[in-house]
Amino acid sequence: MNIPFPFDPLLCFGWLSIALLVGVLLRATVPFFQKFLFPGCLIGGILGLAAMHLGMINLSVDMLEGFAYHLFIISFISLGLTPGEQSGPGTSKEIARGGLWMALVEGVTLPMQAIIGGLVIMALGYIGVKLFPTFGFLVSLGFTEGPGQALSIGKVWEGFGFQFAATIGLTFAAAGYLVAVFLGVPLANRGVRKGQARYLPRALPMDFIRGLVGRGDKKEPAGYQTTNSSNIDTLALHFALVGLVYILTYHLVKFVAGLLSEDMADMLWGFFFFAGLLVALLVRLLMTGLNIAYTIDPGVQRRVTGWAVDYLIVATMMAIQLVVVKEFIVPVSIIIVLATVSTAWIVFYLGRRLWLNQLERTLAIFGTCTGTVSTGLLLLRIVDPEFKTGTALELGFMNVFVAPIVLGSMLLLNAPILWGWSLGLTMLVFAAIMAASLLGLKILTTWVPKRIPQSCKAPPTR
Repeated sequence: MNIPFPFDPLLCFGWLSIALLVGVLLRATVPFFQKFLFPGCLIGGILGLAAMHLGMINLSVDMLEGFAYHLFIISFISLGLTPGEQSGPGTSKEIARGGLWMALVEGVTLPMQAIIGGLVIMALGYIGVKLFPTFGFLVSLGFTEGPGQALSIGKVWEGFGFQFAATIGLTFAAAGYLVAVFLGVPLANRGVRKGQARYLPRALPMDFIRGLVGRGDKKEPAGYQTTNSSNIDTLALHFALVGLVYILTYHLVKFVAGLLSEDMADMLWGFFFFAGLLVALLVRLLMTGLNIAYTIDPGVQRRVTGWAVDYLIVATMMAIQLVVVKEFIVPVSIIIVLATVSTAWIVFYLGRRLWLNQLERTLAIFGTCTGTVSTGLLLLRIVDPEFKTGTALELGFMNVFVAPIVLGSMLLLNAPILWGWSLGLTMLVFAAIMAASLLGLKILTTWVPKRIPQSCKAPPTR
């Protein structure tokens, strides 16, 4: 039969959608998933992965990786287009201080995870197990940076001879999500039982547990119309802006890549997402100067970002090749265990020494350093359901403060490939970044002696 049009991309989108819908349904009905607050996208991605390997779904891994790569870029562009909101709980100084603390903690965990991965690869090399030099660095991409960065950089590394780098990176990212859920949720519930939450939640609302708002429950607005539908739908306008930034970024990266050596040009495409974020910020700045930025509604733009992230997680989970994971199960498992233990220890060690909102800030950054900002917000909402502490806003400030650390670390992860650095030298520089972040915590008085648990303090007056 001759089919006149190509259907493969939309068939892939359709299967991702089905996996996502099944995940949402299971979260709404199965107590196990509700107990650990599994996001529907993660459930659907795991089930889609199983269906792929059982032959129930026939999709190309390359197409799934392509979807994930572009959705990752879309999510960053949408973030850059989203206007900031001025109102919120807490003082701006306190929120900025909390955001800076989280950024410095990530400045500790990201290089620490890379060092752990590098040491494991060096140790295995001593006993004759030879792996690509940057193999262990994928854990910091998967844990702290998330599946998009792991896939984006991993795919570039495959062009430099690191076979299956994308799949290994996605495996670390999936493991990070599971760590955030299976370790973070019980720790959050334990903190609530001990009275350590500043605004003690009586019980999580059912819409949060089920993941769906009930028929008669109060519904929050997803955003506001900024256009008249006689001209263009508001959602279409927001997607069109994303498309505009995508085209501008593509031609910018293509132009810059033409000025670089072949190796540097190949590497540049792995940073397309960051270029997209910068171009989006410039477009929003230009729109502000032209007095038309009001057409971007923060709520609607966040829905675009959320849409991209949900489908991104499903696609990245389904793109994992279990045959490859099985081949490298020993080094992957060792690195995951060591990264989990060290990340949990350092985050909660520093969190117990915070001056305020210990539990809320600690859980938020723990979820972020093992999954994404979304998982950080998920853990935060268990102990601060209405976001009264202002920690959710601090996560937004954190992304600003941590940008230089992340960009520098991303370049450093590529040092053995780009500049021929030894694994030891690269880890030494990572150690310097980690030490500088710890020093910053000390200098800025965000690392203080262990505090009395908040349950022993007088209740807040507001």
